[in-house]
Amino acid sequence: MKIITCYKLVPEEQDISINADGSLDTNKAAPKINPFDLNAVEAGVTIKTMTGDGQITALSVGGKALDNPKARKDILSRGPDALNIVVDEQFESLLPHQTARILAATAQKNEFDLIICGDGSGDLFAQQVGMQLGELLNVSTINAISKIVSVNETSITVERVLDDEIEVLEITLPAVISVSADINEPQIPSMKTILAAAKKPVTKLTTEEIDLGELPKLVEAISVVAPKQAKRAQVILEGDDEAQIAAFAEHLRKALN
Repeated sequence: MKIITCYKLVPEEQDISINADGSLDTNKAAPKINPFDLNAVEAGVTIKTMTGDGQITALSVGGKALDNPKARKDILSRGPDALNIVVDEQFESLLPHQTARILAATAQKNEFDLIICGDGSGDLFAQQVGMQLGELLNVSTINAISKIVSVNETSITVERVLDDEIEVLEITLPAVISVSADINEPQIPSMKTILAAAKKPVTKLTTEEIDLGELPKLVEAISVVAPKQAKRAQVILEGDDEAQIAAFAEHLRKALN
């Protein structure tokens, strides 16, 4: 089985600072693999183990951060057999529909049975890339998968948890699936796998090689800002008679509403 696991590099949260106007400063934030995509990679490794055979190729699109040797070794140490990256300065701040189109153009240049995405990303968390990617490739597509039940050459059976029930679905291959963070606990790479990652093949693709064409500008990102912090009221009530209890209940009611 030929599996593609998609991933994205996002800024390290603890290194992000907030400017006075609420905008985010990521200049000092080191890039890391999107945590939700680690679940996708781990799911790919699980499926490969279940089938007893297969080839996992990690795939990412973005800016110059993808050229970082540490980032490449990190993803390859987690199970993929090879890595394909599409790097271009214009891909520094892609929106979901643009990312999906680049991934689709790249996937069409390679044979695949299954493409696995995380449900969202640690920066935008739009939860759109996997669904749009499946639509562009015109294959079976489903999201929010919480368990891989079984897999064979022609289909994969999965579970996903809804509000009041658990769906069991059989999906015909080829397919694109997006997995939730509940599906597994990504393993921490061992020293052996980290050393072995340096020997795995990395292919850097250009937009010409994948016949990308022009990316449509369907929407425009206006701004990304931190939410305003609510000021603490710091209301102190002294005493325990009925008046204080009633006042406490009223403050609690306003806070909840």
